Amino acid sequence: MPTSVDPLAVVRPAPVACPVPLLRARDVPNAARLSARGELVSVVRGVYAPTALWRGLAPWDRYLARIHATLLVHPGLVLSHESAAAIWGMPVLGDPVVVHALGGQNSTSRLHAGLRMHTTIGARDVVDLGGFAAVAPSDCAVDLARARHVVVGLIAADAALRLDAAASIESLVERNEQRPSSRGRRIARWPLRRARAEAESTLESASRAIIELLGYEEPELQTEWTGPAATDRTDFWWPGSGVAGEADGDLKYDGRFGDPGPLLRARRERDHRLRSRGIRSVVHWGWSDLVDSESLDGILRGAGLQRATLPDPYRLATARTALAPRHPAARLHERGETRV
Repeated sequence: MPTSVDPLAVVRPAPVACPVPLLRARDVPNAARLSARGELVSVVRGVYAPTALWRGLAPWDRYLARIHATLLVHPGLVLSHESAAAIWGMPVLGDPVVVHALGGQNSTSRLHAGLRMHTTIGARDVVDLGGFAAVAPSDCAVDLARARHVVVGLIAADAALRLDAAASIESLVERNEQRPSSRGRRIARWPLRRARAEAESTLESASRAIIELLGYEEPELQTEWTGPAATDRTDFWWPGSGVAGEADGDLKYDGRFGDPGPLLRARRERDHRLRSRGIRSVVHWGWSDLVDSESLDGILRGAGLQRATLPDPYRLATARTALAPRHPAARLHERGETRV
């Protein structure tokens, strides 16, 4: 199937470059001593980075550095799962630590020194990136939808639609159904059939998943409201209830980006404009409200939304772990799928 990745649709350039300089142990005199002194940090076995720069990286950038460090040790890999997602600039939650790559059909699935090799059955679109390769965003989304929580699968599927001009809901579903292995096929149907390119962020994609798992009806996305002063757009809109929802994030108003006062005033003014245009209630939530889905449930119920179906307690409970990844050290011995 054709793959057309538009770099302009990626938050960061695709493929994404390593965020720190990487140093091979053989090229650095006394690398182990420098590491013991705290001047270097071991990224993967045999590859180091300057400690000061490493400490300043966000978790997902540390993971990206691990991927590039692994490629120094194992050139020619075909990256998959979270590793392909990171390279394409697709959302990655935290630092997954383990680097994922595809092995041959007759190879054995294994985890060694932070590198998970997956046994593959069925064709994938693979993009040569010069010295290494990665599965295309659509196949990456299908792999994650089959192997991870449905919330993670929906995040990946939404991102694939934004990245790949040739992708569609139908093509994602078809890729899943045509895989010879049935492992994860049924699980993947839930996120792949709900994929929407209109979801503009990881928070919006995860919100859509949790909203449905809580039992609420699917909202309209990115609705525009035009008035004499400005045109505003709501992330979520439930016309039957007159409720609009905004996935604002937890970091926007906590002061780390400067004085939150002007931002909060702008939000109040925007909410007032929206209510003057016929919206009964405007509610806001952040990432912590998704991790604690009872919090989001309370926000939506308080706004007057009524459930359309019963909640899915099992998927809601497991979503907490998927959206709040454990400390990287706890994932070094994760058990992986054998065939994908």
